[in-house]
This record gives sequence, C-alpha cells and structure tokens, in this order.
Amino acid sequence: MTCRFLHVLALVLICVAPALGQDSGYVPGGASGWDPEWQQIPGPACLTMRGAWEGRSTTCTPEDHANWLADVTHWRNERRIRIGYDDSRYDLPVLKWTQSSFMQPQMMVQDRFFYDPVAHRYTVDRYADDTVKRYGGIDAVLIWPTYPNMGIDNRNQHDMIRCMPGGIAGVRQMVADFHRRGIRVLFPMMMWDQGTRDPGKSWPSAIATLMAEIGADGINGDTQDGVPRAFVEASERVGHPLAFEPEGGPPDEAVTYNVLTWGQFKFPFDPRVDRYKWLEPRHMVNISDRWNRDKTNDLQFAFFNGIGWESWENIWGIWNGITPRDSEATRRVATIERGIAPFLVSMDWEPFFPMLDFGVFASRWPLGEETVWTIINRNEYNITGPQMELPVEQGMHYFDLYHGLELTPEQRGDKAILIFSLSAKDYGAVLATKSPLTETRKELMRKMQTLTATPLASLSDRRTILNQQMVEAAATKPPAGTPAGMVKIPEGDFLFKVHGIEIEGFDDIGVDVQYPWEDSPRRYHEHVVHVKSYWIDKYPVTNAEFKKFLDVTHYQPTDDLNFLRDWQNGTYPEGWGDKPVTWVSLEDARAYAAWAGKRLPREWEWQYAAEGTDGRLYPWGNEWDASAVPVPDKGRTMRGPDAVSAHPKGASPYGVMDLVGNVWQWTDEFLDEHTRAGILRGGSYYKPQGSIWYFPQAYKLTEHGKLLLMAASMDRSAALGFRCAQDAQ
Repeated sequence: MTCRFLHVLALVLICVAPALGQDSGYVPGGASGWDPEWQQIPGPACLTMRGAWEGRSTTCTPEDHANWLADVTHWRNERRIRIGYDDSRYDLPVLKWTQSSFMQPQMMVQDRFFYDPVAHRYTVDRYADDTVKRYGGIDAVLIWPTYPNMGIDNRNQHDMIRCMPGGIAGVRQMVADFHRRGIRVLFPMMMWDQGTRDPGKSWPSAIATLMAEIGADGINGDTQDGVPRAFVEASERVGHPLAFEPEGGPPDEAVTYNVLTWGQFKFPFDPRVDRYKWLEPRHMVNISDRWNRDKTNDLQFAFFNGIGWESWENIWGIWNGITPRDSEATRRVATIERGIAPFLVSMDWEPFFPMLDFGVFASRWPLGEETVWTIINRNEYNITGPQMELPVEQGMHYFDLYHGLELTPEQRGDKAILIFSLSAKDYGAVLATKSPLTETRKELMRKMQTLTATPLASLSDRRTILNQQMVEAAATKPPAGTPAGMVKIPEGDFLFKVHGIEIEGFDDIGVDVQYPWEDSPRRYHEHVVHVKSYWIDKYPVTNAEFKKFLDVTHYQPTDDLNFLRDWQNGTYPEGWGDKPVTWVSLEDARAYAAWAGKRLPREWEWQYAAEGTDGRLYPWGNEWDASAVPVPDKGRTMRGPDAVSAHPKGASPYGVMDLVGNVWQWTDEFLDEHTRAGILRGGSYYKPQGSIWYFPQAYKLTEHGKLLLMAASMDRSAALGFRCAQDAQ
C-alpha cells in the first residue's frame, strides 16, 4: 500500500512540475525564488532579510536581479498568451483617463463637505478644494450612496442613487460639476443586493443604462473578484463605455476588460510588484487600506509600482483622517506621479532596479531615450551618499525630481554614480534625459523643491479624532392636564446601557456616537441618566394623525422627493389610517412635533419608556416573543407596517405600545465635521434576505441603529416613523 502510494505520488509530481515550469521559471528555494502571491509578486529572494534559523540572508548579485527579471518577464509573456490577452480597451480614448488616475477617495454621500442640507445643494467645489488643501487633490472619486444604509427598506442600489437630492437630474449635474474640475466619477455596484427591489432587467443592463443617464465614468465592483465581461458589453451597447474596478483580485483574463483594480496588499519590508500592473502596465491599481492609521506602506508600495491610492477617510461615517505627515507624503507622491505619468505605463518597466543601499528599492521606467526611477526608502533612518550606479552616457543629464535639483554624477571608470539623500521612510525620483528641460518639468522641479523643503519627519503622524455633538432638543411647554394619547413616565435615575449595531469598525474609537458625558465616539455606552418626568406618545404617529397636521399647516418640505411616498393624491392608502406614518425625514418629524407642541424623544427617554427599571431586553420581558411584533417581511416588496394597536402583547412596563419590530423610530441626531447621523430605535418588520451587508435590525433595547444622514430625500424610508415626547411639570 505504501509503495503504491509513493509510486502514484512520484507520477503526480512528475506531471505537475513541468506544468509549473511552463508558467514560470519559479523553483522553490532556487536563485530567483519567487511565486505570485495572489495580487502581489515578490522580488528576488535575496532582498528578504532572514535570520540564522531561516538560513541567513544573502547578498544580491547582478545575476540574481537578471534571473528574477527574466523569470517574471517570461511569466508575463506566457500568462498573456494563456489568457488570450487583448489590450483594445486600454486603447479606447474614453478610458485613457484611468491610466493616470492616481488618487481616488471613496466618498460617502453623507459627507458634509459634499452636500449642504440647509442650502439644498451639492458642494462639489468645497469637497474638491478640501482634498487639494489637505493632500494635493484627487483624480477620480468613488461616490458611495448605498451601504451601510441600504436594506432599511426595499430600495435597491440604483434606487438609492435615484433618491439622492434632485433625483437623476441633480445627480447628473453633480457629476458634471466633478468633470468641470477634471475629476472622474465612479459609483459602486453590489451583486450581493438580491434581497431588495428587483430592478426588472438584468443587472448589467440596469447598471449600464443608469450610469449613461447620469454621465458616470466607472463602476467599482463591491466585494467582487473581477467584474464579468457582460457588464462591459452592456455599457458598450448603450454607447457609454465604463471603466470597471473590482474590489478583489480578478482572474488574470479579467485584466483585458477591467482596466482598474483595488489593491488589497500585504506590506512586508521589501515591496511587492502588483500582479495586474505587471501583466498590463497601463492597468491602474488603487491601493485600498482604509482602517490602517499609518499610510506609509500604502504610499510607498504605490510609488514603487507607479500606481495609485484609495484616499478613503470617511469609512461608513467613521472618520479615519489622513495624518499631517501622510497628507504631505500623498501630495508629494501625487505630484510626482502626475508629472511623470507617461513613463509609468512603460512596457519596459523594471522593478527592483539595483540600488546601492540596503532597504532602498526602485523601479526603472524607460520611455524613448529618457528614463525615470521611482524610489522608496523602507528604512527607519536617513541615507546619504551614493545611491545609484549607471553606465556613463555622453550628454546625459540627471535630475533629482523629488528635491527639484540637478545631479552631477561622479564618474568612476565607466560608471556614473548618483549621489543624493533619502530621508527615513521617504521617497525619491530621478530623471535621466539628454534633452533640455521643458517648462512643464521646470515647474515640477520648482514645486517639488518647495514641497520637500519641509522634512516629512517633522510633521505629525497623529490621527485626529472628530468629536461629535448631539443636537439639542428645545424644551416644550408642559401640557395642562393629561394629554390625549400620551403616557406619563416618572422621574428617576435610569441606567442607560446601549451599543451600536454597525457591521464594521469593531470597538475602534470613532465608531457609533458620542454622548454628552463621553470624550469620544465609541460603540458601547453605559451611564446613569437622571430623567425628569415626561410624556411620551403611547403609539407612533399614524397616517391619520399626520394628515391632520398637513390639513392644518399645509406643510410642504423644500426637499420633497420621497415625501409620503406611499400616499396618493394627498392621502394615505385605504385602511392605513391606524398604521404608523413612514417616508418622513427627521425634519418632517420635527415639524409635526413642533406643530403638536411636542418634540422627539431623547434616546434614553425612548429606552426608559420601553425598558422600565429592571433592565429587560424587550418591552415585554427578557425572552423574544414573536406574537408581540409583526410577522417579518422577507420579500423584495414591502407589504406595509401593521396597525400601531395590532400587538398589545408588546406593551412596555409603562404601557407604551408598538416600540419594537414594526417601524424604526427617530430619536437623536449627532454630527461631527464630516458626518450627520440619526439614532433609530426599535427595528422594523422588513428584513431583506441574502446578504449580511443590509442595514441590521436592533430589536433588543440595548441596541440602536445609526442611520447616516444626507438629505431628506435620502433619509426618508418606508420602514421609519416616529413618536413624540413632551416635558411634564
């Protein structure tokens, strides 16, 4: 049995070894010693420092570099044959912009620099100017209107775009405003969005049609390891070719039609070559590393590869801002890359060009008779002295582009030695040319000389935590006597214990909200609140009650998109009078409350009325009771909420009804410099299926939902209503 097994194993190894050899010259433990690791290709094995227990480090020889370069070049050539490589999409004029799109933030539509809900207008210039001021500006923007809010009702990913302020016309003008600034615009697509409203056509067709309608330039494939060719073909059928950018590493053949990719990198000391950039040097990768607080690795690996960075700071409403040091490094990297962009698509790119100092890595980018090197110092110390050794060439001039200086080589025999400085964890760039400097290059040199006058090391690398403010609610006049339809809650000390149910962020500082007694936003909250006596509505506000408000006040919001969306001809559907009113924004709810002489409840008031004083998990006790709440709707269409009086078993200790499981309810609003959010309580009956990424439910009284706020048109929802409170004597 053992002999037969070994014989079979030997045959397998004999068969497999040539197959490996056909695709590359990789030999485990050999001189070149590399193997593609998903999206990254390691350099020569000699570049990796090894301890004595690992066989010790070896010194790189010219042969090591030559063998490695020949091997990876052979691999590239063979891979292109194997995948039937076709570079026609890279030649399309409409997609040329991707090849120099180095800086691309993911921008939440709820970012307050992007939209002003008071003036009811997009503020594209304010957003773009802020990126210029802080880190040198952007080349494209990925506008994100969907997750984490999507799934609060059955609006699908495209409905979320249509619900943005101004509808399709407003979005189209906003995209045009970015184009006026020379900034390309992408939107995301979520193929996991199969639980909300069916678009009624194939997703490739739906996406292509909508993007053509609003004039967008590209699509980011959220969670996708390659965007299928069907989406490319659909965009071309409608005469609006799109640049597709999958989040994950696609199959190699997808590089022929996905002209962009996110870079999900690992960051060892010696950099890695991006697999897709190596297969097609015109392919643009934007490294995405949103949670890391130090962006040095991202920027150095990007500069080494001649690619870009996803300058993502507003992460689902959690601010992870770029530090002053990283901001300045981004400005310098972007300035150099934009200035040498034609070099960075060279098919003759040579990664790991031999440098003279350990820990210094360079890529060589030849273009015609000129060459540029992009250089990074991975060491934690400064390096001065000889850096590069090149053959002597008559008439060749060398320029330190990074510091804006001309270099005078020191000749040693037939070698020209370039001497310049590299600060710790810093960057370098060298140009070799026989031509006089153009005015454009002179301007680049002047700009870089000014920028690098300040050492990066002198700038702070500390992250700024944005403090939040809770929007105050004006006190109300106490009622005379017992107000109809309200329950009085007694004064007392209440242990307010709650946590946010955000899908991402774990317990990082900045997640969820910051109450007045806290010094920073965080997910978990516990505090004894002294609550003065107040009145709270026994039931959520119903359609019939809201109609009385409209009949008296003739209220009409300025931003009326989606206002009372399920009403027709000024009234609610037949039989819906006792159902909670929905499709009302926070502003709409406050307007009703003010008319009624009331206000929205503070979150701890809502919870106190629901929980009482015994710390129960649900209004009726500590065990879930499905009969106390509406039957969940798990379909792609919403049937509408139940009547507010339909589930008497859901009563709280104080007799407050319909607190959990019918419709979410507005309470407090929080804001920081970049984001607004509304705290929702109680959960709803609607539970779209098929994905973990939909807005999660918060049925327990120790949980709350956080809805990112942009504008009334976006914030209104079919599963979101409210109840009112009023101060007592």
